[in-house]
Amino acid sequence: MLKLMPQELEVWYLLPSLRKELAKLFIKDYALSQREVSEILGITESAVSQYLKSKRAKKMKFSSMEMGEIKKTAGKIVHDKKNSRIYLYDLSKKLRGSECMCIVHRKHDKTLPEDCRMCRER
Repeated sequence: MLKLMPQELEVWYLLPSLRKELAKLFIKDYALSQREVSEILGITESAVSQYLKSKRAKKMKFSSMEMGEIKKTAGKIVHDKKNSRIYLYDLSKKLRGSECMCIVHRKHDKTLPEDCRMCRER
């Protein structure tokens, strides 16, 4: 079994999952086009399409509290697009030690102790 470090989990799971949820919010709640979403998030239009069709970033499920943070960040980004990467970075820092990260980490490393705090102590 592959043992991933928290940083790898962020790159492979957290950031794509955040982009997916933000893309869905931008299109549904703010009526942005896929092109606009791709420009804001710095990804291709085909990546946006795959996020919307759940072909990417399927493994991480956010809690209602985490989704609340994502929705707040979406609002900030829509009103200040030029700083979208700063807002996305801040959001990723906020969710580093979250329950959704621990769940994915445990799926990849069954040897983690029950009281593991690796992601939360960074």
